[in-house]
Amino acid sequence: MSPPLNPRLVYADVTGFGEEGPDAHLPGFDVTAYWARSGLMDYTRQRGGPPAMSVFGSGDHPTAVTLYAGIMTALYRREKTGEGARVTASLIAEGAWAASMWVQAALVGGKAPRPADRTDPPNALASAYRTADDRWLLLAFANEDKQVPLFLQAIGHPEAAQNPDYADTPSRRAHAAEIAAVLDKTFASRTLAEWREVLDAAGLTYGVAQAIDEFAQDPQLKANRIVIPIEDGSDEPHLTVDSPVRIDQERKVPPGPAPGLGEHTDAVLRDLGYDDAAIAELRGAEVVD
Repeated sequence: MSPPLNPRLVYADVTGFGEEGPDAHLPGFDVTAYWARSGLMDYTRQRGGPPAMSVFGSGDHPTAVTLYAGIMTALYRREKTGEGARVTASLIAEGAWAASMWVQAALVGGKAPRPADRTDPPNALASAYRTADDRWLLLAFANEDKQVPLFLQAIGHPEAAQNPDYADTPSRRAHAAEIAAVLDKTFASRTLAEWREVLDAAGLTYGVAQAIDEFAQDPQLKANRIVIPIEDGSDEPHLTVDSPVRIDQERKVPPGPAPGLGEHTDAVLRDLGYDDAAIAELRGAEVVD
């Protein structure tokens, strides 16, 4: 292998299935190498139903962040050693990382998780329920000993706290199907807005299954500068989703319209120390556009 032209360069590339092994040559996409191959597609479905399609980009985005983390680590390494590096990431590795809790269990002989079944969930207090106006709530109680009595009081079933079948976590797991049936009827009796008021008043943890167009207008996005304006000169700026990486002490480069081919070449070269004559020479040699 010939030495690199510049030993300080940091190279980065992404593959679908890694660089070794029998499938290294295969083309890989988000939905195939990350979602389907990893087991996430099989697990994220209702038992007996077909595998669920992912939201497109759900594997591409974290893989890009992984590559970014690798590049930044390599740049830091270069500051310490003076040497460049090659950084790689793959969709299949990202899928394994996303499913790592279950993959690790399988590696040591653990039983693979079964697909979800709302009527008989592993935990009825970590499941989704439909409201009277056809919305879905997701319960998520981390401290059941504290939260279950509050929850039962809030939903109008305080007497259930005295039922030995619901007395502790093991008994609630054993009777999950029975609890789910009761909660299905309970949540179907009120609208989402009514249940939000009840659950918020009790300080309980839950989520709302929002549609994408609904989430796009979520006030938390603007309040936390997750959705920000594009600096495109419009009287009413268009909005875009900002990257999730943030350092409080650094101002991020504001988003703008995508550049035309070579639009920023001169500015980049000047930042690197090239003067007008040198830039003209590069253009004349067709090194840059």
